Amino acid sequence: MVCLGNICRSPLAEGILQDKAFKAGLNWSIESAGTDSYHIGDPPHPLSQKVARMSGIEICDQRARKFAAEDFERFDKIYALAKDVIDEMKRIAKDKFDESMVDLLMNELYPGENMDVPDPWSGPEEGYHRAFEMINAACEAIVERASANPSQGVAVKTSLNLK
Repeated sequence: MVCLGNICRSPLAEGILQDKAFKAGLNWSIESAGTDSYHIGDPPHPLSQKVARMSGIEICDQRARKFAAEDFERFDKIYALAKDVIDEMKRIAKDKFDESMVDLLMNELYPGENMDVPDPWSGPEEGYHRAFEMINAACEAIVERASANPSQGVAVKTSLNLK
């Protein structure tokens, strides 16, 4: 899970997907990173922690790290939370960038629509709740798909009103 600073959206995505995978009995290791180095070593934003905790997910022990080209060697799938993040990932990874491993998280719900999860960083708490809702729905789709027969796929029942 990759966003810009690794303190708002991607820590939520890491925590939400790890929680859902664990509850579904999936032995997945989920991590998050940011394409910028502003917050390396910092915990998630207090409002990200708050909205996660409100849903029983604890993310306070996470620490921001910078996305690295080697992440393409370490992970099977890399989700970006916004289109500009993918551009930064390409810049960082250079020839190690593998387009087949990368997608926007919201494409799990809305394939090919290339929707961003808005960055709540400088806004009010409401933006963090909205980001949580969007990420939660996309992560639910990922886990539902993986929990069904993976060789045949599954129609995802999760929906989210984005109006």
